[in-house]
Amino acid sequence: MIRNAQQFQSMLAEVRRFVRTECMPIEQQVDRTDEIPEALVQRMREVGLFGHSIPEAYGGAGLTSEELSLVNIEVSQVATVFRARFGGNAGIASESLVVDGTPEQKAKYLPRMASGEVTGCFALTEPDAGSDATAQKTVAVRDGDHFIITGLKCFITNAPIADLFTVFARTDMNAKGAAGISAFLVERGLPGLGTPAAYRKMGQHGSPVGEVVLDNCRVPASAIVGGVEGQGFKTAMKTLNKQRINLAGLCIGPAIRLVDEMVARARTRKQFGQPIADFQLVQQMIAESNVEVHAARALLLETARKRDEGIDVTMEASMCKLFASEMCGRVADRAVQVFGGGGYIADNVAERFYRDVRLFRLYEGTSQIHLVNIAKRTMAMAAREA
Repeated sequence: MIRNAQQFQSMLAEVRRFVRTECMPIEQQVDRTDEIPEALVQRMREVGLFGHSIPEAYGGAGLTSEELSLVNIEVSQVATVFRARFGGNAGIASESLVVDGTPEQKAKYLPRMASGEVTGCFALTEPDAGSDATAQKTVAVRDGDHFIITGLKCFITNAPIADLFTVFARTDMNAKGAAGISAFLVERGLPGLGTPAAYRKMGQHGSPVGEVVLDNCRVPASAIVGGVEGQGFKTAMKTLNKQRINLAGLCIGPAIRLVDEMVARARTRKQFGQPIADFQLVQQMIAESNVEVHAARALLLETARKRDEGIDVTMEASMCKLFASEMCGRVADRAVQVFGGGGYIADNVAERFYRDVRLFRLYEGTSQIHLVNIAKRTMAMAAREA
């Protein structure tokens, strides 16, 4: 749903100018140094990128699912690390508070997240709790009006630089599976919370990812998201359902960029005395990529509009994430092929995006997990209709 077309187009144009004139020129620099300049992060705050999905009442833009999808497609046409810097606050790191936070929690944290003063992260994954997110070994033991949290989280985006951690831990040791898991808001600086140095990664250089170590970290009971124990897994699933729609948009943007780069390369690169754009097998790779981009975009916008209408899109969100992430991987592979040997050389745009987008098929649910979820829901729907 687009609430005010003229106002939204103006905002989208500002975002487009920012990413293309201020982010795109330093893509290679960020990839080499593994760091986004702080001056650019400040510009992200000024442009309002941190608060896109946070309600207007708390200083954000309160974008609808459709609006946010279109913004995500735009911002991800430059190196994905730029969006990762503000994307937690504009997505997964704030959404738990938005959907289930108490009024006091929202008032305390959301305005600071919307402004970019505070960087958040979503600490769910553990060494043995990835696709099986219910297998949480992090525990939170009540001690009067507090909880003592102990455990290890891994592969957490922005963990090395985050100020606020949404930590999932088991509060009921007798409960199994999703039951008994609670979500806690843990601030950096609390004794017992540590973040080791960021991982060295295949791609997305400039987006720090690391571990969160909790060693008898003492937090007040009021830090439980929503103030109710045992609801953490439900909160996580609500958050991830929206984030999967967001991620689909973040897969479409790079694919659009790569189609443009393939066309430009094919027009200028000559073999056998003519541009390779004249060769039908090169044209096939470009055409297939463009078709898949348009198919993913259509699926995403249809799903986003349904969500804005209040329709349950759990299955469609999985479809969006699955199709868009796999599509983006195929387009990136074709881009390297069109660039030829140059596409395998460091600092080439195709090589960089090829590394960066590989992660999309892993986080927010692997492709295999989404296939299982889609199959289960498809069969359940058929059973109800029988």
